[in-house]
Amino acid sequence: MKKALITGITGQTGSYLAQLLIKKNYIVYGIKRRTSSVYNTQRLEQVISFDKYLNKKLFLFYADLTDYSSLEEIILRTSPDEIYNLGAQSHVQTSFLIPNYTSEVNSMGVLNILNIIKNSKKKIRFYQASTSEMFGNQRKFPLNEKSTMNPVSPYGISKLFAYHMVRCYRDSYKIFASNGILFNHESPLRGENFVTRKITIGLSKIYLGLTTQPLELGNLNAQRDWGHAREYANAIWKIIQYKKPIDLVICSEKFYSVRDFIEVCLKYLGIKYKFLHKNTINEKIISNKKILVQVNKKYFRPIDIIKLEGDYRYAKKILKWKCKTKINQLAKEMIDSDIKILKGKVI
Repeated sequence: MKKALITGITGQTGSYLAQLLIKKNYIVYGIKRRTSSVYNTQRLEQVISFDKYLNKKLFLFYADLTDYSSLEEIILRTSPDEIYNLGAQSHVQTSFLIPNYTSEVNSMGVLNILNIIKNSKKKIRFYQASTSEMFGNQRKFPLNEKSTMNPVSPYGISKLFAYHMVRCYRDSYKIFASNGILFNHESPLRGENFVTRKITIGLSKIYLGLTTQPLELGNLNAQRDWGHAREYANAIWKIIQYKKPIDLVICSEKFYSVRDFIEVCLKYLGIKYKFLHKNTINEKIISNKKILVQVNKKYFRPIDIIKLEGDYRYAKKILKWKCKTKINQLAKEMIDSDIKILKGKVI
């Protein structure tokens, strides 16, 4: 029976990955920070803890990516066959506010794990959660494993350090270490401070009549390649099972603006709308003279990526993996979940 250790297990993708691994008969160990909120643990409980069989194969430990000794103690105690590093300070806008902490967690945390694996007597396979934010702003699309990387945020820069460190340790010490360069992946478990979830919750509240306040957002022109986190968790597992360590782009090969995502959600909810001052910092989306969405400059990043469009042909070829969930299906699943949650809170 294989054993896996997941950092960031209480997050969206960590929760789906834990569920997947347990169903594949793994024993799963998860690391969470002592400062993790009850809400974060609830994401994991949504997919695992209500299933008695799954819950018997999951064990959680407290540790921190910045604390070498706590990581080493847990890795030595659990002796995992595979380590999936999904833990990070993963919010791009927040990384501008706390760049030091972001760098410490996202960069040095990975280096800590790599050194522990290097010094371990056991051959451990390692997966690093890299990101499309490493590409930054580009002129040539779509983006794949051969595209240049020019990150424009502390988050992207810290992730690029980790990406290259994985490659360095792989080549220098023959460690089985792979990078999954994942483009944006969403789900009902997405954190509420990420734009897609902010949209689905905000519009659901308006739809249910729970608020009269408009939803405030930043740059509606930003274009992203969005997929479903559940499917991407499967791709992560496939990457680490491959016969040799690799660096792979995982995406949907479809890109939409934030505005497009809003429109998909409004259409699903059956809300009629129109735009005012489109493509400006004064842009608004209205319905029956009421403002549904408006742009607020405080949500703009100091530097933003204009467009992220991925190319995952290599992953399709060697992993036989495909992104199946369309954006309208993704939005529907997220809205249905948020409406259910909001109705439960009202009752």
